[in-house]
Amino acid sequence: MAKNSLIGGSIWEEYSQKVQDLMNNPQNMGQLTEEDAKAMGGKLVIADFGAESCGDAVRLYWIVDEATEIIKAAKFKSFGCGTAIASSDTMAELCIGKTVSEAVKITNIDVEKAMRDTPDIPAVPPQKMHCSVMAYDVIKAAAASYKGVDAASFEDDIIVCECARVSLGTIREVIKINDLKTVEDITNYTKAGAFCKSCIKPGGHEAREYYLVDILRDTRAEMEHDHLLAISNSKIDGTSTVSFEELTVVKKLKEIEAIIDENIRPMLVMDGGNLEILDIKDGSDGAIDVYIRYLGACSGCASSSTGTLYAIEAVLQEKLSKNIRILPV
Repeated sequence: MAKNSLIGGSIWEEYSQKVQDLMNNPQNMGQLTEEDAKAMGGKLVIADFGAESCGDAVRLYWIVDEATEIIKAAKFKSFGCGTAIASSDTMAELCIGKTVSEAVKITNIDVEKAMRDTPDIPAVPPQKMHCSVMAYDVIKAAAASYKGVDAASFEDDIIVCECARVSLGTIREVIKINDLKTVEDITNYTKAGAFCKSCIKPGGHEAREYYLVDILRDTRAEMEHDHLLAISNSKIDGTSTVSFEELTVVKKLKEIEAIIDENIRPMLVMDGGNLEILDIKDGSDGAIDVYIRYLGACSGCASSSTGTLYAIEAVLQEKLSKNIRILPV
């Protein structure tokens, strides 16, 4: 098979020698049969996986010793590119000798590392890393078939980046712990988005349920909310050194929003109502006027100008400033 029929010649040098060799001379390509399983005293397992994004597919054969669950033999058939063939061949080799439960823990990162010529140099170009994902997915399919469970049961969390096997929980935690501000920061810390880049934003190699740009935005917003709430709580505890009156209008707005989200909005929503803040102005009499508009059931409620209004004002005065005055519009 000529190399230019597999990939563009410009990225050929980015493949390790092991990958180039396995593309043309895979060691575990083939199939296993019931006769093979009987001869080896094991159970034949066959699993298929296809990648809709690129049209590649792989079939994995195992012969499993049912007494020990050890995979005694593994072979594969691949209907894909050279990278998929090399990855599937390496995947089959890694499965042999492991138990089914151990094989499920093999990731596409393990497969890629096993194909490296030297430990620190990647075996495939970043844009072809996606081709090794099939190897991981077909292992899950084979294990699920053997154990009689759903393949999704092997995932503990939502996987955002299939190439690097990075979960949603890990990304959110890393953003918070390290105060990350850009997608590039996330990639540097987790490798998510470093390979096929489909998970960075819509419009990549394939559609994803979660994208790094959205996760970063939502997590940063949650962090800002928690930060403002902490400031508010510190004011209540008397440990804050910055008064509410000294904050900018934007900061005042965010602190008020944080208090409303935490203490007021849930009760309004429960009754079918809500509110929005329209403006914040410093009054000539020293008051801080907060203009609001009631929404939903609150807009026609008789208590919106009495009991509800007094309750909102009392909470904000207690937690932020006694000078706050609420003015419904």
